[in-house]
Amino acid sequence: MAPMGIRLSPLGMAVFCLLGLGVLYHLYSGFLAGRFAFFMLSEPAAGGPETPRGSTPGGAVDLRELLAVSVLAAVRGGEEVKRVREGNVLNAKAKGKTREGAEEQLTTGDLLSNRRMFYLLKGAFPAVQINSEEHVDTADQETVSWDRSIPEDIKQKIQPREVPAESVTVWIDPLDATQEYTEDLRQYVTTMVCVAVNGKPVIGVIHKPFSSYTAWAMVDGGSNVKARSSYNEKTPRIIVSRSHAGKVEQVARQTFGNKTVIIPAGGAGYKVLALLDVPEKNQEEADVYIHVTYIKKWDICAGNAVLRALGGHMTTLTGEEISYTGSDGNEGGLIASINMNHKALIEKLPDLEKTSHK
Repeated sequence: MAPMGIRLSPLGMAVFCLLGLGVLYHLYSGFLAGRFAFFMLSEPAAGGPETPRGSTPGGAVDLRELLAVSVLAAVRGGEEVKRVREGNVLNAKAKGKTREGAEEQLTTGDLLSNRRMFYLLKGAFPAVQINSEEHVDTADQETVSWDRSIPEDIKQKIQPREVPAESVTVWIDPLDATQEYTEDLRQYVTTMVCVAVNGKPVIGVIHKPFSSYTAWAMVDGGSNVKARSSYNEKTPRIIVSRSHAGKVEQVARQTFGNKTVIIPAGGAGYKVLALLDVPEKNQEEADVYIHVTYIKKWDICAGNAVLRALGGHMTTLTGEEISYTGSDGNEGGLIASINMNHKALIEKLPDLEKTSHK
């Protein structure tokens, strides 16, 4: 019996409890719903697609994943390059002139390779800045997905390493050596991807579409290519652009001696591979790579990263490091070497720097 002779009705108690539950529901339902939604958004559904890393500006990028998709992008772009060349549907046209007055060629191979490479990389890492040689037409957008698989050789040699997405710049060269491509000099043609972190080249991929050979390397990570071990600093073999051979030859022979060998070649990617131990029949070998005029960064970034990963050097002709942020051009020419005294090479070439800004 309740105090003061008041009897509690079972029906009244039930109503009171129901009213209390109603108040608690209104107080906490919004909180619980919010927590449930947060949980559902934070955890991908079983078997569902993962949110791409680097999908937001504040996100992180795993460099091992970025290396894997960069290799795939270079290969996929190379497939387009090869298909167009073998089908003889280049549709070559001039897109402008170089500073030396030579016409720059643009082909269907450049455009299709660029589209395939750009959208593959952008789909995998939406928040990462991508700089490409060719214009990307948003009206011609292509959906190219990556299944996020990592090749076994990369898994074995490279450990995961995350960096802020905003620190990354990707440089694409969808078809290096376009002039030689139009002349059907296939050995010089490459597709390239480079990843720079805070302006420093960290990942380099150089792919040769017509032989299916791919070289890749990550600074402080690993690589699938090695440097050659035999060099002769007294009479080096110097590889240069076909159009610059005459300009370099006279100064080089005066500097290194009359026995110096000048190797004219096309494509910056091919020239860097000439410094390495590459199992390719049509790949020439050189000790030093020199370029004496202005050059675009997508031409040289991948090679710079590969050389850095193997202990080599690529600098301007005055020995300055090349930053892969800001403008897309390098004004100071370049000299590249590996397993050589790079500083001594620079000191031997004071006259070439004068021509690099022309």
